[in-house]
Amino acid sequence: MKTFDFKPQLFSTLKSYNKKTFMSDLMAGVIVGIVALPLAIAFGIASGVTPEKGIITAIVAGFIISLLGGSKVQIGGPTGAFIIIIYSIIQKYGLEGLTIATIMAGVFLILFGVLKLGTIIKYIPYPIVVGFTSGIAVTIFTTQIKDLFGLSIDSVPSDFVDKWICYISNFSTADIWCSIVGIVSVIIIAITPKFSKKIPGSLVAIIVMTIAALLLKQYCGITSIETIGDRFNVSNEIPNMQVPAMTWDTIKSLVPPALTIAVLGAIESLLSATVADGVIGDHHNSNTELIAQGVANLASPLFGGIPATGAIARTMTNINNGGRTPVAGIIHAVVLLLIFLFFMPLAKYIPMACLAGVLVIVSYGMCGWRSFVALMKNPKSDVTVLLITFFLTIIFDLTVAIEVGLIIACLLFMKRMSETTDVKVIMDEINEESDIVKGNLEHLTIPQGVEVYEINGPYFFGAGNKFEEIMAAFGDRPKVRIIRMRKVPFVDSTGIHNLTNLCIMSKNEGIQIVLSGVNEKVHSQLQKAKFYDLIGKDNICSHINLALERAKEIIK
Repeated sequence: MKTFDFKPQLFSTLKSYNKKTFMSDLMAGVIVGIVALPLAIAFGIASGVTPEKGIITAIVAGFIISLLGGSKVQIGGPTGAFIIIIYSIIQKYGLEGLTIATIMAGVFLILFGVLKLGTIIKYIPYPIVVGFTSGIAVTIFTTQIKDLFGLSIDSVPSDFVDKWICYISNFSTADIWCSIVGIVSVIIIAITPKFSKKIPGSLVAIIVMTIAALLLKQYCGITSIETIGDRFNVSNEIPNMQVPAMTWDTIKSLVPPALTIAVLGAIESLLSATVADGVIGDHHNSNTELIAQGVANLASPLFGGIPATGAIARTMTNINNGGRTPVAGIIHAVVLLLIFLFFMPLAKYIPMACLAGVLVIVSYGMCGWRSFVALMKNPKSDVTVLLITFFLTIIFDLTVAIEVGLIIACLLFMKRMSETTDVKVIMDEINEESDIVKGNLEHLTIPQGVEVYEINGPYFFGAGNKFEEIMAAFGDRPKVRIIRMRKVPFVDSTGIHNLTNLCIMSKNEGIQIVLSGVNEKVHSQLQKAKFYDLIGKDNICSHINLALERAKEIIK
């Protein structure tokens, strides 16, 4: 049995690599690098760090994820999903706290991969994924209102409701020129794909609106349009690697946010890889991908970066432009590095309202309102999980939303499972149509003084009390109770406990319990629990016919 599952796709693809594939990867890598530039800047600023930290993340993490990842086409970097959690960590623990939390998240991701949890993470309920993704999208949109309209607000409240109250009460302070820049940016990004699929709308908007802002300032004297340079000191220096000082108390306090980063990163990266598989007809290695994500999140903060994961939009851009191997992702990182070194100083002229417009479009793409509306037509349990996760995300935070959402989803799943388990009583004659075994077609008559109970489904803690409820409905006290377990795939400790209590209670009332049709798995579990010592080996029968014969012997 394999104990370690780490197979980077880069090394397997290079075995059959050729010039044609390289040219396709080169074109895709250049385009994705250009697409990633404005997003990295916007995500960095929105997360509460400087724009260059967003680009450093895209360079370092993007390179490592492509180098070591389990997907051929995955593009890694900062994403919108992390904005809220990063911002909250910085507010509470500072930049050093974010660095430590990201490193810890990297360790958790590596452990997820080593322990082969890649497949399990995929099974996080879909309503939870849609709920927190939509919640994040709404939260991102909310955080951009101030910059989008140029509102004069010294301090924006952190609470969601308070934010909107603040925006509404201060909307009269909106700057007309910032509003125009922001709204026009949104329009440009939205309509650009209708004219060109290869040129990113965000890049077009940034170039056009930056030039427009410079012209308005130079020739019209309009100075109210705030730019990145007005708020940040933009640098193109590659930071030195720094390892933060860690204490045990700091590590303990950062476990919840670090786990949130790790789980969120795992979900988003594996979802992105799965979507990519469907497009290119390939299968990624989930555990390898998680290990690569972990290494990326270990390295990124050491150079001043922020958490990173697989980015669905950039991954799809890579595929649509011909990228088919991890080389395209490596080229994307190199392109970003070159832009950072030679053109980063120009970023200071980009209007903040334009970046807000970029994030508004990002939030719209993230919200998945069609999936949200579709889920509202699903069973009430799914709707409950969806709405609770959504509102907890926007009102409290992502950590609470994921934790509570998972707990509720688990409880509802248990409830559904318990409902699938049915316990019925057969009083007179066993139904022939459902009890044909080995060609036996005779009618099986139940002797007087015998009750037959049949369990259909798993006998676990969620269904354990059904026996008591059924038996309580019958006032008669039979001499023998036959329990048919042929349709019980498994039994847990609670189920065994309930069966044991049933036997003890029946024994005190002078009633003998007989088991029928126990499968090998359940038989082994009951044997380990020493359940058979309680009822005796003679009262364990392989078939209902033998169980009825045993019941007749007991009655005599």
